[in-house]
Amino acid sequence: MISHLTLLLLLQLAGEALARGAALPVPGPILGLLMLLALFAARQGLAERLRPTNAAILSYMSLLFVPAGVGIVGHLGLLADEAVPLLVTLVASTVLALLAAAVAFAAVARLTGPRDA
Repeated sequence: MISHLTLLLLLQLAGEALARGAALPVPGPILGLLMLLALFAARQGLAERLRPTNAAILSYMSLLFVPAGVGIVGHLGLLADEAVPLLVTLVASTVLALLAAAVAFAAVARLTGPRDA
């Protein structure tokens, strides 16, 4: 398990080094995940060997939300002051995301054509 965790952390480090070294506008962990995906494609069975480590990490993922929740509670006054702009932004972005999804779905449906079953 330690070697698997080390592999995951090294890939994240490599992604971060690549992002910073090449001044890429992509987060380092995303590049690390892409490297992990390439490793999965190159080495059959690696994903299965990493499964227990990944399950252990994911079981504690809810703990990562605690600092964000504490930060929100710590800034309730600021949130109250900015409630209207935040609410307008949340509603507008939700509506725009739904519209974009509907347009994308319609475009894909039009391109693929009707399918008779």
